[in-house]
Order: sequence, then structure tokens, then C-alpha cells
Amino acid sequence: MVCLDRNIDEWTEGRYRKWAVKANYLMELSVTGFLLFVSATLSSKPCTSGQNQITTGDVRSYKEIWNYLWIPVLISLSKELIFAKAHQSILLPSEEEEFLSASTATVVELSCSAFEPVFSSVIGILSHPGDGASGRLNNGTNASYIAASYAKFVEAAGARVIPLIYNEPPEVLAECLVKKAYSREWSTSYGGWAKTGLYFETVQRIFKDDNILEKFRATDQASTLQFVKSAALEGTVFERFPPELIRKLRIDCLVMQNHQYGVSPERFLQNNGLSRFFNILTTSTDAYDKVYVSTIQARNYPVTAFQWHPEKNAFEWGLSMIPHSEDAIQVTQHVANYLISEARRSLNRPAARDVLDNLIYNFSPTYCGKAG
Repeated sequence: MVCLDRNIDEWTEGRYRKWAVKANYLMELSVTGFLLFVSATLSSKPCTSGQNQITTGDVRSYKEIWNYLWIPVLISLSKELIFAKAHQSILLPSEEEEFLSASTATVVELSCSAFEPVFSSVIGILSHPGDGASGRLNNGTNASYIAASYAKFVEAAGARVIPLIYNEPPEVLAECLVKKAYSREWSTSYGGWAKTGLYFETVQRIFKDDNILEKFRATDQASTLQFVKSAALEGTVFERFPPELIRKLRIDCLVMQNHQYGVSPERFLQNNGLSRFFNILTTSTDAYDKVYVSTIQARNYPVTAFQWHPEKNAFEWGLSMIPHSEDAIQVTQHVANYLISEARRSLNRPAARDVLDNLIYNFSPTYCGKAG
């Protein structure tokens, strides 16, 4: 950074005085011209001895002269002053060089130590069966994918992604959960349609599913979030949301739903394991006005779960009902910022090489289509 001493202020004042002198000079010229004009006007009138009085018509003509002459005087003066004022803060490139060369500058070098990669938050995301393109890209039975929007969502808040491959051997996946998911709070994304197979078994191992899911009609649907009255927002994902955005979430369809299964509030409360561990923050309704739990947060642990897609608003365009308004984008960014801010509180510090070797950047991304 460059710190300029008082010589610059003196130089600026000198330029300002120069412009002020120009303005005064123009004003003096205008006044001089006025006096000459008045003198010529008086000399042009015949004056005989004894005629020392000025008639009413003469006074009116002098007043008109003043009116007409003061207009250009004021215009000239105001233009010069405005021009001088503007040059105090706005400089052309050539003038900026003159400005810097005319001053004695003291250069103060400020250095910021580089941030080691180990301190960057890392989020683990579970891959999904298939190629993400209905088999157009890869028909292999072992193929899996992570939507680009999930990675972008994490990166938008300043973190990086480590993929958790769903069909890896159980012992490898267990190691991933312990050694790869370094964040204090991490989110695993998965679809609700898989009810059988290795993928579902993997999800069961992670989330201890107790077959409490119910059928809902909430595919390709934008919805509101209805906040539970008993739930306090302080310390939750919604704490940083502006009050106006909270209000709009209640009345405007700002979140994207795309699932076939969920948990109703009644079944949630009947399950002691869930109800003791989590608080319900919001609910939503499907296409048939059936209510399901849409946001929950652990009572004593840094765990937040969503039955909606905060990442889609900003990063996906393939479905017709994804909201892309400014308010919807703010929802995406606020959720991402909250999750990563919680991850930054982690005290885990893995070796930088271990992080780099497992990041999603070790895989080649595949373009799936221009629809987004």
C-alpha cells in the first residue's frame, strides 16, 4: 500500500488555488465588461447643463443590464468551482502520474502470510448411483456421480469437497467418514428414490434409517418454509437470514423440492430417537398439501438436515420450477455460508497431502448437457 504525506495535500491546495484564481479572473473580466458597458451607455446619452437626474426608463434599463450580465458571471463561476472540486477526487491517468510524481510518497509494504491448505474447510459429499445422465455417459453398474451444483455450493462459501464413493467397501467408506470428512459439520446429499440396493444400505449405515419414511409428491416443486412456532432461530442455519427474507420464505416459493419420500411431523415426534436428537425448524407441503418436515437441527450437536435443495437456486437450470430470483439466490448463499462457517470451527487438522490426494479435483468432471 502507498501512504502519501502532507506534500500531496499542499500540492492539491495549490491546484485548487490556481482554479480559484481563474474563477476570480473571469469574474473580474465580467465586472470590467459590465462597467465598460455602463460607461458606454451613459456616454451615449446627451447631457446638457442642468440635466443631472436619471429618468425612470434609465433606471429600468440599468436593472436589465445587471440581470443579463450576472447570469454569465454566475455560470462561469459555478463551472470553474465545480470543475476544481471534481479534480480533487477524480484524476485522469495522465493527471494521476503527475499527481504521484509531484508528491513525496512513503511506501509501506504490508505482507499477508499465506494460508495453508490444511486450514481450509473440507466437506464430504456422498456420491449417487448412476452417471447422472440416465446412462448416456456411463452404463456401468459401478458408476456414481456427484452433481456439480453440490460442489459449487460448497465452494461458493469457501470450502472444498472430498467425494465419498457410495459403493466403496464398508471399511474404506468408514475410513472416509472418519479421515476424509474433516469438517465440524458436514452434509451428505442423497436422493429419496433409492429404497433397495447397496446405495440404500450405505445410507442406512450413515443415518440409521428406521423405515419411517412416507410417500410424498414433491418432485420438481418450489415451496415455502413454514417455521415452527416453538423453534428458536438463534444458533440455527436461519440465524443470519435478514428478517425480511425470513418473512418471504413463509409466503414466497423460494426453496426447491425434488423428492418422493419424507417424514411427517407426527411420525417424527413418535420416533424417540429422532425427536430427542433433533428439533424441527420448518415444515413444507407437497402437491397434495401433505405436510412433511423440511429442516431439522440437532439439539446438542452441529448437525443440520434439509429436505429441500438450497444448492439448486444458484447452480441448476434443468428443472422448470427452480426459483432463481434474487431472494432465492440469497437463500442459497446464506445456507452455504452457515454450513461452512460451522465447518471452520473444527479443530481437526489433517495433513495437507492427505487432503490434496482425496479432493474432488482428482477426478475429471463430465459435461452432462447445456440445460444445466
